Amino acid sequence: MTTKSFLFRREPEWREHRQGHQYHLPEDVHSWVYEPGSLTKRLRDYYGNRIAVDLLFHQWRSPYLSECKQLNLPCYRFALTREVILHINNKPLLLARTIIPEETIKVAHRNLSHLGNRPLGEVIFSYPDLERIVMDLTLIKENGWTLKAQQKAAIEQPLWGRRTVYAIRQRPMLVSEFFLPEILTH
Repeated sequence: MTTKSFLFRREPEWREHRQGHQYHLPEDVHSWVYEPGSLTKRLRDYYGNRIAVDLLFHQWRSPYLSECKQLNLPCYRFALTREVILHINNKPLLLARTIIPEETIKVAHRNLSHLGNRPLGEVIFSYPDLERIVMDLTLIKENGWTLKAQQKAAIEQPLWGRRTVYAIRQRPMLVSEFFLPEILTH
C-alpha cells in the first residue's frame, strides 16, 4: 500500500468553519488560525530570514476523501502532495500539507510543482488573483501523527490546525497548517 502522508496515521477529522463564525480557541492559537495573510510573512516579520523549510513528502498521490471533496476532485485522481516543516534553528514552528491538482499547477505556470525548500506562502501570496475560499479547523492528538512526524516535530501534545482552499485563476489548492508550541509563544 502506498502512503498518502508522512504526517498522518489516518485522515484528520476537520470541523467546517462557517464564514462570520469564529470558534472559541485558546488565545495563543486564535491569531494564527485567523491570520488573513501569509503565515510565512508573519514568521519572517518576527524571526527574519532565518526561517528554514524541510521537505518531508513530495509525491503525486490520491488525496484523502475529505480533501477530494474540498477540491471537487474525483477520488481516483492524483494530485501533488507536499508536506513540510518550517523551523528556526531546528526549533519546529509549523507543519504544512498542500494538495495541488494538476490543473492548478498548469495555471500557476508550474511554479507550484518545483518549490523544493521554498515556502509555499512566498509564491501563492504573490499571485494578484489569489482567493481564499473556505477554511476548516482541527485538533489532532499525538496519536494522530506518524511516529516519524512526532519525532521530527517534537509533537508531545494535541496540535491545532487549519486547512484552507485557495484558488488561483479559479483553480483550487488545499493548504493545511498545524501550529507547534514554539510558534504559539509569538
